[in-house]
Amino acid sequence: MAGQRLSVTRRSVLRGAIAAGAMAGAVAAGAARPTSARAAAGRRVAVLGGGVAGLTAAHELAERGFEVTLYERRALGGKARSILVPGSGKDGRPELWGEHGFRFFPGFYRHIPDTMRRIPFAGNANGVWDNLVAASEVRFSRKGTDDTIIPMGKAGKPWSSPDTFRETVGSAITTSTNMGTSDALYFANRLLVFNTSCDARRNGQWDGVPWRDYVGAGKRSNEFRMLLSRTLTTLLVAAKDDKASTRTIGNMGEQFLGNPLETGNDGPLDRLLNGATNEAWIDPWVNRLRELGVTFVNAEIRGLELDGARISGARVVDSTGAAQTVEADHFVSALPVEVARTLWTPEILSLRPELAGMSQLTVDWMSGIQFFLRRRTDIARGHVAYVDSPWSLTSIAQGQFWNRTPVTGLGDGSIQDCLSVDISDWNTPGILYGKPAKECTHEEIARETWAQLGAHLNDRGELLSQDDLHSWFLDTGIAWDASQKRNTNADPLLINTAGSLALRPYSHADSLQNLYLAGDYVRTNVDLATMEGASESARAAVNKLLEVTGSDAPRCQVFTLYRAPELEPFRQLDIARYASGQPNMFDA
Repeated sequence: MAGQRLSVTRRSVLRGAIAAGAMAGAVAAGAARPTSARAAAGRRVAVLGGGVAGLTAAHELAERGFEVTLYERRALGGKARSILVPGSGKDGRPELWGEHGFRFFPGFYRHIPDTMRRIPFAGNANGVWDNLVAASEVRFSRKGTDDTIIPMGKAGKPWSSPDTFRETVGSAITTSTNMGTSDALYFANRLLVFNTSCDARRNGQWDGVPWRDYVGAGKRSNEFRMLLSRTLTTLLVAAKDDKASTRTIGNMGEQFLGNPLETGNDGPLDRLLNGATNEAWIDPWVNRLRELGVTFVNAEIRGLELDGARISGARVVDSTGAAQTVEADHFVSALPVEVARTLWTPEILSLRPELAGMSQLTVDWMSGIQFFLRRRTDIARGHVAYVDSPWSLTSIAQGQFWNRTPVTGLGDGSIQDCLSVDISDWNTPGILYGKPAKECTHEEIARETWAQLGAHLNDRGELLSQDDLHSWFLDTGIAWDASQKRNTNADPLLINTAGSLALRPYSHADSLQNLYLAGDYVRTNVDLATMEGASESARAAVNKLLEVTGSDAPRCQVFTLYRAPELEPFRQLDIARYASGQPNMFDA
């Protein structure tokens, strides 16, 4: 049945929002809308998708006077949202909070903190940004051997030359791990090679090389392979080290290890929120957008319609099942890559043929499970990486950080802590059932994850007790298909595999005039599937929209990653070396 064509105006979006109702208690009609005269001036924007990219685009556009309607089919915040544990609240207490995965805000993030400062929060001088708190250490937990606890924060000494760079990084690795000096200095030199590589080499050579090959892990010690090859990649991008792009991992290494004094950072290197993500960030953000006039509609995007070189409408289905075609002057696609690429018709691809490469981009799983405990844990004052775990687990004990919404005040009153765990490898068999997480029931996932945690933490004394386990909650995006005996995942993660840069599009092309792309798959400076990448891409999309419309509004601020100025002369020399086919001068 043909859908009804609607124009994105104040009356129609309000009517659509009322018909759709609230989305997870969050998506409903917005505040007062801009005038129809402004809408007639080509300032109507439909934002498709309500994750971090979509919310960022809506925020930046609304601040610049555009009439914005945002369409989201599930819940605002996307992968960043919190998820209430249904039925967990007792005797008037709020329900427990689950998460898709614990939130992590490195100090080199600049776009997300900039937005946070513009989201009012009662009692906070700097808005939501003041809800960020620092984690003081990270623990690398090993099965059957001593764990390593590394202080987080400014460390090391300033360096002024390639030689002192190698010495500083190598010494930091040697003193904080069980790695020998030879391996540590070798890795420091590999990081130096990357840090002194020009952009053309990073994009043209290193993007096509898997991280394991780049660092020569096959010829190094087991400690080297586990920490600097396997764990580093699974922690950052949930990818295997033989698949992950050296460009992506090298960029992150440049921030974490190549900048020991945290020069140019927004704050401490490791930060978390002081409460559940929705309460500390997402809900205040949505409220701010409503104040700015953004309207939210609960609807799923089913397709785009083309008229010449312009998108003329977006086909949507609302929560009642009614089909509509939404009209706007501009469309910002802020959908995840696995959804966005289903919208590219042959006609759209004829205008933007580079979008066809998106079908080759890889997505995999990285999802969270929370264990609610009757006793406070004392594992680490920060993140824990379970180095030998088959499922590449990482965790954070949230109780020590949640002073705004204490875990102790939630649920049935007996909860003292929440151990939030990310499962980064869903394809490797576990230790209990001999099956990968994708093939385990939810109960098996919980038991297997708990067993892998215990195998690491209880090998030198009991840090996790079965008696302390109250309950658990698995990310609702993971759904068990009994007929197939495996799970599905509604929220997979983009993996920056070797050679994938060429497959990732820019936010806009003149050949398709009024479509703008925002999402962590879009080419960005941060080059990682993160909230930060989503925010940066949304800002780039809005800046292109401002350019296309001839707007004199100030452009969105876009930040670049830190690069040591001491190494810039070597990067300049590397331009000619790469162009002539020579290796980087330190690539011995």
